[in-house]
Amino acid sequence: MKTSTPSDEIRRPTFDVRAARAFLFVAEDLHFGRAAARLHTSQPALSRTIHALEEALGVSLLERSTRRVALTAAGEVFSAECRLALGHLERAVTGAQDAAIGRVGRIRIGYMDFAIHGSLPWLLKGFRSKFPNDVMDLEYNPSVKQKAALLEGLIDVGFVIGQLDSPKVKNVLVDLNDYVALLPDLHPLAKQPRLRLSDMAKEPFVLGTEDGFGGFRSLLLPVCYSRGFFPNIVQETSSTGGILGMVAAGVGVSIFAGCARNWKRDGVIVKPLVDVTDYIPTYAIWATDNQSGALKRFGDFVLANSGSGPTLRPRK
Repeated sequence: MKTSTPSDEIRRPTFDVRAARAFLFVAEDLHFGRAAARLHTSQPALSRTIHALEEALGVSLLERSTRRVALTAAGEVFSAECRLALGHLERAVTGAQDAAIGRVGRIRIGYMDFAIHGSLPWLLKGFRSKFPNDVMDLEYNPSVKQKAALLEGLIDVGFVIGQLDSPKVKNVLVDLNDYVALLPDLHPLAKQPRLRLSDMAKEPFVLGTEDGFGGFRSLLLPVCYSRGFFPNIVQETSSTGGILGMVAAGVGVSIFAGCARNWKRDGVIVKPLVDVTDYIPTYAIWATDNQSGALKRFGDFVLANSGSGPTLRPRK
């Protein structure tokens, strides 16, 4: 790699979007063969593209050996910024295409289970009725992944458990869910008129996985600790449907958000917990420096209507 000179420092490197995309594939796979297969090109051609990109930038992006490929410090920074830049570019392309056919804007919306079975459909319906020419693209992801996607510019707004602590992010509370017990319909606890969390201390539990339900588990487990027990987790599953199915099968009991009342599952009883006064908050989050007109309209609508949806209310 050539040594930079003062004249190089003021020279703007030139490379095309194709090269940046190719580098991101390698950065994701850390393997030239797999990246080349995904790009439908040959490994030597991909190597030449990356080498030309490094020459244009004047830095090494990858450390290569016969056994491994790794990002350099420069490669880490370049990959993060490229994801942001390409996200903005894709938004510009779809924005231009939408405008050409009469659509005003497009909003990429992330959501998780508690949101889509809570206030989110009500908010989407209200926004669509007011701004019918704005397109909403919905993408399911757990809260943690949504927060990362928002910071990387891959989504415009997320509906997540808990706030995203950043001065560049707006957090708006849109839902409060109570904690409820999910019980097999023939379970002895299902017959009790009043159920306490401590009543479930010795029961086998079905919970969502850390990867899919990490945000919820970070709230639930301290509530259990405060009642003097750690759940005996005998089964984990990556989806709400899986949790309900395992409970219906009698594998164990579960604790879930109150929006479980909106699911209809034979064999599962949903009961409130009279001794738990904590709530599970769902926030709408978006970057304050995102200049999208459609996001501005959506954010204003959320701000004007948060608190008036069907689930943001005290538990009776």
